Amino acid sequence: MTARDRIDPHFYAFHKDMTEWRRDIHAHPELGFQETRTSDLVAAKLKSFGIHVHRGLAKTGVVGTLRVGTSPRTLGLRADMDALPIEEANTFAHRSTHTGRMHACGHDGHTTMLLGAAKYLAETRNFDGTVHFIFQPAEEGLGGAKAMVDEGLFEKFPCEAIFGMHNRPSIPVGSFNVKSGPMMAGGAFFDIKVTGKGSHGARPETGVDSTLVAAHIAVALQSIVSRNVRPIDTAVVSVTKIQAGDAYNVIPQTAHIGGTARAFSKDVMAKLESSMKRIAKGTAEAHGATAEVDFRVLFNPTVNDPKEAEFAARICNDLVGEQNVNRNPDLVMGSEDFSYMLERVPGCYINIGNGPGEGHGCEVHNPGYDFNDDALPLGAAFFGRLVETRLKL
Repeated sequence: MTARDRIDPHFYAFHKDMTEWRRDIHAHPELGFQETRTSDLVAAKLKSFGIHVHRGLAKTGVVGTLRVGTSPRTLGLRADMDALPIEEANTFAHRSTHTGRMHACGHDGHTTMLLGAAKYLAETRNFDGTVHFIFQPAEEGLGGAKAMVDEGLFEKFPCEAIFGMHNRPSIPVGSFNVKSGPMMAGGAFFDIKVTGKGSHGARPETGVDSTLVAAHIAVALQSIVSRNVRPIDTAVVSVTKIQAGDAYNVIPQTAHIGGTARAFSKDVMAKLESSMKRIAKGTAEAHGATAEVDFRVLFNPTVNDPKEAEFAARICNDLVGEQNVNRNPDLVMGSEDFSYMLERVPGCYINIGNGPGEGHGCEVHNPGYDFNDDALPLGAAFFGRLVETRLKL
């Protein structure tokens, strides 16, 4: 039995519609907290389905609410809407129409799959309870999920559990990854300002070379994971930029180091921060300079509730067969701000296959990436089946 045989035919009946929605969103990408056109489209679609719409959370966020029957039970389903500041390399008809912006992470597909589920549930109404369709802005490093939570998302729209989904390139369409417990790393950005003493490039003895100090700090930071984090834990510290100076014959007074840190627990993340501050300060002082560290945790680790992960896996099994559901996928060092929602409400975040091949198989955040429209009915069906099973009549 194929996945298509297991899925309600509604989802394939409006597959063409979903493809058109997705490609329209792809062609008009918007960055975080600027998703005005996208949120207008989402709100209009939800209203046309007969779903009550609330707007304004986290500026451009949209929440659609569908109540059926009398049960007080509630579920939340979430999709992200924002694009990335990347110049698209694709040449197909639905490529980005905005210079320097593209949907390189599949949020156009995530939004469309949730819209597809909303359309299906509004038409069939085969459940008893309340579903909140949460369309979140600014997932890409700008804190959209935290902003929605801080502005009262779960007070205004209470949820017993919440579920989200992200596409995964290279794994086949028709397959899912579901993991209990930690699945994606928490993420932090850091900036280190090194202050020395500027001087002439021909007379280094009269100054304190901030570029030399920055280089020593960058090398020393690599000892954090290898010597300060337990080998059974997993962490990453990456220096991604070093900036200093404007002239060939001037030793600059200041230098700047920037990068990212990742870990699967808050305790390990705290260890990365304290170790970084100690190393930067000590290394700078050893050379007669000073160092100031700004360590900013942007995402907490994404941790799935074991009970909800088991439930999500059962839904995936029903849709595509147990042999197509990976229950122990590799941990993902990338970060996801859905973690802030999971810290407030138990739930699960899963991966859906985006398929191999050109565009679909290349990694996200790549200028040649594109979401695979063949996955749209599967993702929408996951959300729909999840609601019908959990809020069974």
